[in-house]
This record gives sequence, C-alpha cells and structure tokens, in this order.
Amino acid sequence: MRTIAIIPARYQSSRLAGKPLMDICGRPMIWWVHRQVKQCRRIDEVYVATDNEEIRRACDGYGITCLMTSPNCKTSTERLYEAAQAVAPADVYVCVNGDEPLIDPRLVEQVIPGSMSGFFAANLMAEIHNPVEVVDNTNIKVATDPNGNALFLSRSPIPHPKASMAFSYYKHLGVLAYSPQALAFFAGTPKGPMEEIEDINELRFVEHGKKLKMIPVQANTLSVDTAKDLEYVRSIVQNKLKKGELTL
Repeated sequence: MRTIAIIPARYQSSRLAGKPLMDICGRPMIWWVHRQVKQCRRIDEVYVATDNEEIRRACDGYGITCLMTSPNCKTSTERLYEAAQAVAPADVYVCVNGDEPLIDPRLVEQVIPGSMSGFFAANLMAEIHNPVEVVDNTNIKVATDPNGNALFLSRSPIPHPKASMAFSYYKHLGVLAYSPQALAFFAGTPKGPMEEIEDINELRFVEHGKKLKMIPVQANTLSVDTAKDLEYVRSIVQNKLKKGELTL
C-alpha cells in the first residue's frame, strides 16, 4: 500500500502569520514538522504544500520537496487534495498540519490503516488532561459513537456534563489520513452550515453522513497557534537538544 504524506503550510494564519517560517532553535517550524514525518517507516514520500514563495524557498534551502498550490485553497484539506493531483497516485494520503513541530512519528503511523478499499477518512485524537484546554476554542473537541466514528466536532466543550462528570474530553490532532475517494468527496462537496459556523474542515464528512474514524492516541504534541505556544515549543526543543534527545 503506497502512502504519501503532505504537510500543508499556509503563511497567512489568522492567529500567527508566517508561523511555518518561525525559528525554533535555528530551524524554521516547517523543517521540524518535515523532519518528524520523514521518520515514519510506513510513509513512502513526504511533501510540503504551500502557496507562499518564502516557504518554498525555505524548503528548497533544506532539500525539502515543496509543491506550490493555489492561494485560493481555503482549507488544509483542499490544499492536500490539490497537491495530491500533482504527485504519483497513492492508496493513502496522510495530512500532518504544518504547525505540529513536536509530532511523534509513531503517532503519525497510527492513522495509517493496515488495509483498506474505497472511502476512508481518519483523524487522531488525544485525551485532554488540562481543564484549560477544554474551554480553549483553538482545541477542537470530539464526540464519537461506540465504534469510534465522529458524531460531532466543536470548539465548545462537548458533551456538556449535566448528568455526569464521568467523561473524558478528547481533542483532535492535526494528523489525518484519506483515501483518494475521501479527498475527492471533500473537494467536490460544499461546506455545510455546521462547518461554516465552527470553521472545522472535518465536519464536511460528518454533516454529509460520511464516516470519520477517530483514533485515540497518547500524545503530548502541541499545535502552534499563538506566540505563547511557539515559546513553549522552543523551550521543549531546546531542552531536548541539551539532553541529546534531538540533533540538528
């Protein structure tokens, strides 16, 4: 089964513009994300997909294969779909968001199915241990059915603990896997009202009755959405470099 990973990297982030190029201990963030994904044993090729020349030049400088995509792509999944059309066909396309510099390669491998045919879409999720993260609207919370398929995703805490507190909250991680059929469905289907309101790409599948498999993992990764997140990631990487757990 041929698997290709594509890292969408957008310059004009609403919360932290230019974050793929922001320095983390001497390397741009996109370098760290690419470095982690390249270590995945079950991935055959890794690309960065962007619409920004500065990001492309940075990738070129580090020998990272970069695909230029349209500035009209409004979501990371749209960018993934466009980039997928420019490479050799694959059975599975893995999306790792370009703001996940701490992502563990072993986690990325868990989103890749052992085998599949037809429509397949999956997303990693991790249990939230810090109550602050539950109410933070940058963290997308997930509710699933008994089979692990997404019932709903929201920036609000779901479900509301009215009758019981015996519940663990989960947040989605920026690591997803799609079959070609799932990507084509996303590209050919308009946003539904819930996706418009919540601004969550994955609701396109849920709103239109398509299964989105949510895969629970143990993860300490962090999506960089704010300057505070960036400083935290820098401190983690710096500490790992000092301990010899990472090398440049």
